[in-house]
Amino acid sequence: MTPRLKLWTRLGTCLASAVPIAAMALSPVASEGGEGGEGGEGGEAGSAPSQYRLLLDAASDPQYSAASSLQDYAQGAHDTYLESAAQARQLRAAIQTLLDAPGQDSLDSARRAWITARQPYLRSEAFRYYDGPIDGPATAGRQAGPEPRLNAWPLNEAVIDYVSGDADAGLVHAYDLPITRQTILAQDQVSDEADVTTGWHAIEFLLWGQDQRADGPGNRPHTDYVAGTPATDRRRAYLALLAEQVVADLDWLAEQWDPARADAYVHFFLALEQHEAIGRVLTGAANLAGHELATERLAVSLDSGSQEDEQSCFSDSTRQDFVHALEGIRLAWYGRDGKGLASVLKPLRPALAADIDARFAKAQAAVDALPQPFDRMLASAPDSADRAAGEAAVEALQSLGAGLRDAGNALGVLVIVSGV
Repeated sequence: MTPRLKLWTRLGTCLASAVPIAAMALSPVASEGGEGGEGGEGGEAGSAPSQYRLLLDAASDPQYSAASSLQDYAQGAHDTYLESAAQARQLRAAIQTLLDAPGQDSLDSARRAWITARQPYLRSEAFRYYDGPIDGPATAGRQAGPEPRLNAWPLNEAVIDYVSGDADAGLVHAYDLPITRQTILAQDQVSDEADVTTGWHAIEFLLWGQDQRADGPGNRPHTDYVAGTPATDRRRAYLALLAEQVVADLDWLAEQWDPARADAYVHFFLALEQHEAIGRVLTGAANLAGHELATERLAVSLDSGSQEDEQSCFSDSTRQDFVHALEGIRLAWYGRDGKGLASVLKPLRPALAADIDARFAKAQAAVDALPQPFDRMLASAPDSADRAAGEAAVEALQSLGAGLRDAGNALGVLVIVSGV
């Protein structure tokens, strides 16, 4: 890893000018830098300066040790990715059962396995937005993060398979191309970010089909997976390969946080000066709350009123996306058994710590109140109770993102939350 100084990425000079350079320590820190991966859900969220420590005078510079909290965070990341990989294996097994014996029961089981497998992955999204293993660029010692191919959204269904009005759409019907992992990845987001061919939501579409109802998910027939025709055989191969890719990506992410591996990212993370590590922790959690969930996944869909802007639209499981992502933010802040950064802030700034507790409670209540199915809220009238619930969740999540930003500042760390 080559030390280099990179003050700003992606949000550009407009934000750089808003915070004086003198407010940041300018000593170079080893960085695996570069701009975060494009193509994932929300795309542009979470600019990550590689210098996080605020340059404060001695009287105002808080003194504390966060070593145990950062160790807890790193262990939590490893545990979360291990759980996610294990659940992805369960999904892969359920998909294989569907392919071995196509039927409504085996299709329903595969669908349930997808919904369950998404949950730990959603909790892991708090580890995004700071050029970590999930979404960082390639370096001399590490491949580019898999987030763009693992979790890309929104998705143009016609790039993958048939859609209403086009029975021969997508790679499934591109008979001149073999269905291999290489060809699938080679076609991913080639001409547009929505031209997604792989990842969680591609599997979701292949299991449910298009969602054309406001009161339920897609309804792909199990006969789509009965072997014996060119299209069904290619669709079967496609689905199996996507499941393999998700497992491989999650295994790699778990390895990057595994302290038993000498070349793992976790050693770089734990060797950082504590302000630099805290900056990464809070940049990830605050941007997931205040920008990705609040804006990209909720406000955008409320503004458009279109279920095409619903994150997990094919399965109609979008409400759980908010529930489990918020749980991941909570774990990043409070840690396991109360060992997180919240325990560092509380003795320094008890009133702010209590305020953040209240913001978490408000965000939890707002997320719990989101309508199910999500489509109903998007289609509701501007003055409806459903839409009011969505707008309250936007406000609460943005407030939480701002609170985590303020916590960073109180710890002497610069945290920027896009749009907050």
